[in-house]
Amino acid sequence: MIYEEIIRGITDGEAEEVAELSKQALAKGYPATMVLEKGLLAGMNKVADKFRNQRVMVPEVLMSARAMHAGLSILEPYIKSKKKTNRTGSIVIGTVAGDLHDIGKNLVKMMAMTTGVKIIDLGVDVSSKKFINIVRKEKPDMLMMAALLTTTMPMMKQVVDELEEVGLRQGLKIAVGGAPIGETFSREIGADYYFESASDVKLFLEENLEKIIIKRKS
Repeated sequence: MIYEEIIRGITDGEAEEVAELSKQALAKGYPATMVLEKGLLAGMNKVADKFRNQRVMVPEVLMSARAMHAGLSILEPYIKSKKKTNRTGSIVIGTVAGDLHDIGKNLVKMMAMTTGVKIIDLGVDVSSKKFINIVRKEKPDMLMMAALLTTTMPMMKQVVDELEEVGLRQGLKIAVGGAPIGETFSREIGADYYFESASDVKLFLEENLEKIIIKRKS
């Protein structure tokens, strides 16, 4: 099945193959969101599991990420154009300062987009000052932060603490994620949510986004 081929291409880090398979899947009528979820996302989840269990090293993860990006570049226009919704709400997302990895962030971004929410993507190596300035300007319903390196995890707490200091924390839901992140760490730094995978983000937003928006506006 083409999903299995895409998964294998992701785990092997074959960017050109994944791009071509993604094109083939669309040509055969597979929905872009399904190719994303059952192909690209499933493949990266396998890689992430291996990384957590120290069965692959960072260079191998980055090869898989390159393959994932190749597939995303094919799917993204279709996901954007096919989703029509009246849903409001916005999410600021970024990888914290000192970390140049955008593997998980981009997957979360794509999965979140399928719910119709507005995504403000700050990219990678985002300083606490930049996070705070955007939160102040955009007044999002959620802030999502990602990290792949254990050395950059403390930056998440710095962002949470500084948001508190400047009076922007109240009512803002904060979520964190990334290979080294866990539920315990999330609670310790004062985040509201921890997501293990991009699929979890999608399910959460579908079930809870409207409630978060209403509470944020009240």
